[in-house]
Amino acid sequence: MEKLVCRERGRLHKRYPRRVTPMSPKEHFELLAVYNRWMNSKIYAAAGRLGVTELARDRGAFFGSILGTLNHLLVADTIWLKRFATHPSGFASLREVVKLPDPVSLDQLLFEDFTALSERRAWLDIQIVDWVGKLSGDDLNVLFEYRNTRGVPYCRRFSSLVLHFFNHQTHHRGQVSTLLSQAGEDVGVTDLLALIPEENQ
Repeated sequence: MEKLVCRERGRLHKRYPRRVTPMSPKEHFELLAVYNRWMNSKIYAAAGRLGVTELARDRGAFFGSILGTLNHLLVADTIWLKRFATHPSGFASLREVVKLPDPVSLDQLLFEDFTALSERRAWLDIQIVDWVGKLSGDDLNVLFEYRNTRGVPYCRRFSSLVLHFFNHQTHHRGQVSTLLSQAGEDVGVTDLLALIPEENQ
């Protein structure tokens, strides 16, 4: 049965769908790394239009304020990247991240100054894009041992942990988007779809 698929010369058309090569896990993670950087730039641009008092205002979110939630994201990303740096492959691309001080708690305010927070966020997002770009399939297909912040040991598939890393970002950015909207700031388009290129048959 014919299906309505894709576009050709500006109009929808009927034909049998063309098969494409599936994206690899690494390619999915590369897309998520770019999405993370893109979304953070939008979130921080919107947050930057608020004053210090509004950023720090307790809005009843899990991490209280917009500032608190943005700091939590930075804390969590730093913790996970420092864990990932213990991977058997070493990941030289995370060498500078390893030098960062270890966060002391998930609700730590690494930066109360929004400008300093923004600069660290932008820097870390560059490190993430670079790190993911240098991952290999073999890097992803290992069982990875680590301890959580309470010292409990785990052994999990590394590719699934990388997926969690990006999913956690999306989860808390959604909270920040809501808080910004309540404060009168529109983040704009937030869907991953905006970064997925259209392809023709």
